[in-house]
Amino acid sequence: MTIGQSHPTISRMNETKIKLSHLEEQTNELLSLCQRLSEENSDLRKQLHNVTSERAGLVELKERARGQVEGMITRLRSMENA
Repeated sequence: MTIGQSHPTISRMNETKIKLSHLEEQTNELLSLCQRLSEENSDLRKQLHNVTSERAGLVELKERARGQVEGMITRLRSMENA
């Protein structure tokens, strides 16, 4: 009779320790993944904020340029009619 056969409780305890160790490893991997995703999410939110601000600035520049072009067209037409 081997030790595992004579002491089934010890064998089950070893299996339980192995399973717990595996579960702990998986839990640590999950926590690490959650941390990485949280940091990535934060970075993406900052990028979104920056892109949104940049877009607002570009829209404002476009509107200003449109006004200038419309003003030039108006002046050119008035020069033609003069």
